[in-house]
Amino acid sequence: MIAIKKPLPLPKLMQKAQRIFNSYIRKRDEGKPCITCGKYKIEHACHFYSAGHYSALRFNEDNVHGGCLQCNYFKHGAGNEYRRNLASRIGEQRILLLDATATRQRVKKWHRIELEEIIKEYKSK
Repeated sequence: MIAIKKPLPLPKLMQKAQRIFNSYIRKRDEGKPCITCGKYKIEHACHFYSAGHYSALRFNEDNVHGGCLQCNYFKHGAGNEYRRNLASRIGEQRILLLDATATRQRVKKWHRIELEEIIKEYKSK
């Protein structure tokens, strides 16, 4: 008898996609300083626009950068410092695009196929 693998429930699939994406961000930014404070200890994938309030930007690479635990959790990303350092990393034009996306499309309902594609893409990167 062949066992059929049940698909992950959508919330679990979202968690898996987030975990794999965040792992990619930490690897991508390895060797760079924390986006906020400048210390060389990348422990988190820090969202400029929070994933909880701006779900459309949850998996946007320009919106997420390596950072330390202190800045991400205890300083809640320290927005002013993050933005100032973000400009030197991605440039003012890309920040403006990020701002426009945040204004235009704040919430996004992620679908199973999209999440599976994100998992596939960031596992391979």
